[in-house]
Amino acid sequence: MSSAPEKKPTFELSDDEWRTKLTAAEYAVLRKAGTERPFVGEYTDTTTEGVYKCRACDAELFRSTEKFESHCGWPSFFDPKDTDAVILKVDRSMGMKRTEVLCSNCHSHLGHVFEGEGYPTPTDQRYCINSISLTLEPKG
Repeated sequence: MSSAPEKKPTFELSDDEWRTKLTAAEYAVLRKAGTERPFVGEYTDTTTEGVYKCRACDAELFRSTEKFESHCGWPSFFDPKDTDAVILKVDRSMGMKRTEVLCSNCHSHLGHVFEGEGYPTPTDQRYCINSISLTLEPKG
């Protein structure tokens, strides 16, 4: 899995503006790379058809057709909506090497992607995304 080149965010706000725009919980995850508790997120078990967008900037990130049940406690997708919708970044926090997923539009933290773990998906990847990082625009 390769990382996209680091690019300047299209949607930028100051830290004070982010704190005003987002709730404290949203800010902790989206801007400070926090993680919501498993199995409590709004979209963990959602099967509604539509497009998942970045809660911080409204950029389209994932489609419901790429969402699958991985039983990990967070919404899981096997591919982003477009290859340039997200940025992948090496994350060495928590004493391990993982791949962080960021919104390419505003560089907000979305979650992590895991690869090669035998997921029953066309890409053998699991984009494990915090519900609080997303909004769902239902189809139609």
